[in-house]
Amino acid sequence: MSNLTYSVTLDESNDCPSESRVLTLVSNVFSGEQIEWSDISIVLTDHSTVLDLNKNWLEHDYHTDVISFLLEEDRQSLEGEIYVDVDTARERHVEFGTTVIQELERYIVHGLLHLAGYDDASEEERGHMKTLEDQYLSR
Repeated sequence: MSNLTYSVTLDESNDCPSESRVLTLVSNVFSGEQIEWSDISIVLTDHSTVLDLNKNWLEHDYHTDVISFLLEEDRQSLEGEIYVDVDTARERHVEFGTTVIQELERYIVHGLLHLAGYDDASEEERGHMKTLEDQYLSR
């Protein structure tokens, strides 16, 4: 049986997606990508936590909206962690004409797609990931 760990590390969590919605997103992405998953941890947190992870683990000294870590992938299942920057969603959601929750859901799907093997280093890759995000968010 697959296990989802979903946590919000902020005091004000009223503008975060429900655990059932997050589980639906995880299931939609991995079933759509035909990936079996066993353990996914999704943490909604703040700028400083995501920046520290970006610096310490990826050696990137800049803010980002989401970071994914693939912990294990074998023939049986996928395990990973996703850290989502709630502060970024709060700051930028208006720019995209969304709510904070909708922006966070996009970041979660984006992180799941990274775990599924997608990259966004080029403009073409970013476009493909955006198309997939739209697809999985509309399910």
